[in-house]
Amino acid sequence: ATVGRADWIDPDTPYDAMTTTSLNVKPPKLEKQNKKDDDDDDKKSRRRHPETKSPAPTASPVPSAVPSSTPSAYPTFNPKTFELVFSDEFNTPGREFRDGGDPRWTALDKNDYTNDALHYYSPNNVEIDDDGYLVIKTEAEDTDIIGFDDVEQKKTTVTKHFRSAMLQSWNKFCFTGGIIEAEVQLPGKARIGGLWPALWLLGNLARHTYVGSSEHIWPWSSLDCTKKSRQSQKLSGCDHIGHFGMDAFLGRGAPEMDIFEVQAGGQKANQGPFLKTSVGQPFMSASYQVAPGRPSNRPGPGEWPGPGQWYDGLVGGKNTSLNIGFYGNYNHFLSDRSKNQDYWSDAISFNLQLDESYFNQTRVYRLEWDVPTDESDGYLHWFVDDQLVLAIDGKGVTGAGLGSVISTEPSYIIMNTAISKQWGFPQECPTDCKCKEFDCHSTDWQYLCGFSYGFCEMMLDKTPEYKVNWVRVYQDPSNPLHKVGCSTPERPTRRYIEGHPDLYKEEKDAVPIKGIQRGGGRCDPSAKSGDEDTSKTATCGDERHGYCTKGRVCQCNIGWTGPHCLSHQGFDPIQYDQPDSIEDLGFVAPSVVPKFLIGAFVVLFFALLANLMCKRKFDGWTPIPDVDPSMNVRAPGRRA
Repeated sequence: ATVGRADWIDPDTPYDAMTTTSLNVKPPKLEKQNKKDDDDDDKKSRRRHPETKSPAPTASPVPSAVPSSTPSAYPTFNPKTFELVFSDEFNTPGREFRDGGDPRWTALDKNDYTNDALHYYSPNNVEIDDDGYLVIKTEAEDTDIIGFDDVEQKKTTVTKHFRSAMLQSWNKFCFTGGIIEAEVQLPGKARIGGLWPALWLLGNLARHTYVGSSEHIWPWSSLDCTKKSRQSQKLSGCDHIGHFGMDAFLGRGAPEMDIFEVQAGGQKANQGPFLKTSVGQPFMSASYQVAPGRPSNRPGPGEWPGPGQWYDGLVGGKNTSLNIGFYGNYNHFLSDRSKNQDYWSDAISFNLQLDESYFNQTRVYRLEWDVPTDESDGYLHWFVDDQLVLAIDGKGVTGAGLGSVISTEPSYIIMNTAISKQWGFPQECPTDCKCKEFDCHSTDWQYLCGFSYGFCEMMLDKTPEYKVNWVRVYQDPSNPLHKVGCSTPERPTRRYIEGHPDLYKEEKDAVPIKGIQRGGGRCDPSAKSGDEDTSKTATCGDERHGYCTKGRVCQCNIGWTGPHCLSHQGFDPIQYDQPDSIEDLGFVAPSVVPKFLIGAFVVLFFALLANLMCKRKFDGWTPIPDVDPSMNVRAPGRRA
């Protein structure tokens, strides 16, 4: 089996980017500790942490002082060549990413209810600039929304004081297994906390910010039936009947693979909240978030795991550290009827120390994803500029005995910048500060005191920009499990999404995502492409994209789409899951028509033909009027 050549490839992609080779996982050389330190660490590591049944994390009473000086053994490197199946070079200014405007991406136009978000996502905050970068702009601007007051249990008007953008390829482009790369310059300033830029993958069964789609779906990867999956996984391996085209006895979910989440700030390593780690702000987190997580005997936040408390098979690169600040979430939903439905999700994560250069120039961020098979447990490998950040051996995930595995779900791409008081803001509110309101335009100290030092000055001085030069996805042509598509034979999603549309859209939306508008955008027939003062939308791109009609609307050429014909069309090489037809309901038209039916049809046809000919013959005649006998009418030819 081979990977079909997908027409998701941007024609502007350089020839030398058509293939890539997997990178070697090389554990960094660590300096050997002196014998006394080794002995002390051995004594500490032999002290087991007490188990707990508490629903909250357990602080490690005697944490390991430092990570092991001997990296975990890792499988032998076997280089492979991967072929390009998707690319977006972002070379055409004027592309429109609002719903229905682009075949690859949808820019959200909605409030973000997750993670104590302080922003509203607007499609107006993303564009392609004249230098060929996709730019996500985050600004201190107000947006009034209709929110829900949990206390009063009623809708109310809420003002979000920040505006940003999120691009998703949800239900448009997804892939299972392979390599994703992106060249990115981070927004903001290295030493000022508050922005939360991210590039990540999420299983197609959950659409981020549409919280109903995620409940008991995110970030489940358990395939088998376990006691926990029976209680907490919405689509579990305990289901005896497969609905919506899914297989019975096969768990489904939406694991999360964070290529990067970046936290800027001035807190240094080995100080304050980073007291016990060698990586401080600014840092990048590379994470695999998965459920079910460890239900007990968990390491506490800020503490190193004791023996048996965390996952094996983790290898970090140079200037990295296990992310001891965040081990995962305890998930409870208001709609749950029992605490037994609650579950832990784990964040298997390493942090990479960053510096100012990551915010002033582009770097290439890369994730290599190998899907588990009967012979292999798969892996996840993160790199920045080809240097290792984190390697997760799938054996360590399955070996935890929780039922979780490396993701097998078709996953889509997300790029966004968020603002949340959970990320990069002061961990403790200043004295007399309530940290309830956050508004950089306010003159009220209570609206300003909860920000990180310098944040509002940064936001008001110059709009922070998350810049993306290109995004590319590669797959192994010899691996039959590497597939392009959001609904594959092994992991279908289409019927489930179509059967639960309200989970994937807002109340005001007719459908989760609109069809792509092809042409029809307003243009100027007198405008000339290539002129410095002429926009791409005015000319419908250039000669290869389309042209402006006399009716002043764009007409797209073959291969191009969008209101102004500025987006290259994209589609999956193989349509694994076609839309349902009447045959799917059980109706099958007869393959052989009986002869008497054919004869009856011929007779009926000629009868109708004869009737039609007679009708046409009489249509030209003038009817004779009826005569009233009481009237005195002279017969023709007679005299009075």
